[in-house]
Amino acid sequence: MPQEGEIKYIVRIAGTDLDGTKKVELALTGVKGIGRRLARAISLDLGIDPSKKLGELSEEEIEKIENAIGDLRRTTVPKWMFNRKKDYEEGVDKHLIGSDLVMQIREDVNRLKRIRSYRGIRHELGLPLRGQRTRANFRRGPVIGVRRRKKK
Repeated sequence: MPQEGEIKYIVRIAGTDLDGTKKVELALTGVKGIGRRLARAISLDLGIDPSKKLGELSEEEIEKIENAIGDLRRTTVPKWMFNRKKDYEEGVDKHLIGSDLVMQIREDVNRLKRIRSYRGIRHELGLPLRGQRTRANFRRGPVIGVRRRKKK
């Protein structure tokens, strides 16, 4: 534990090394799946000043943050801030972080491809999913611009 006035430069929370010189609100955004608003909500829920440096927190406060991030349903953070509302498999609201979030997104895309939905097909073809036009954007491949015919 650091002495008065000292800070820990690297703090490990949720399997991620975070910068201890940053404010709590900004430092927690280093964990995949946690943005600024959620980080602020977590710190205020736990009674931790969001503008305090992460490295200045005590071990108990860091442990409280880790436990809160592990299961956000036990905190007073509103459900609309979760990133998995009404999960497809379990039907409950939950918030995923880190590698769990990456794997879940990959499974969701593979499910869309497997059931041959419009979005799944667009994912397979590498095209935009949300109705954008493709005439000028999303162009890639060897042919760019106008080709001229060879003269005989």
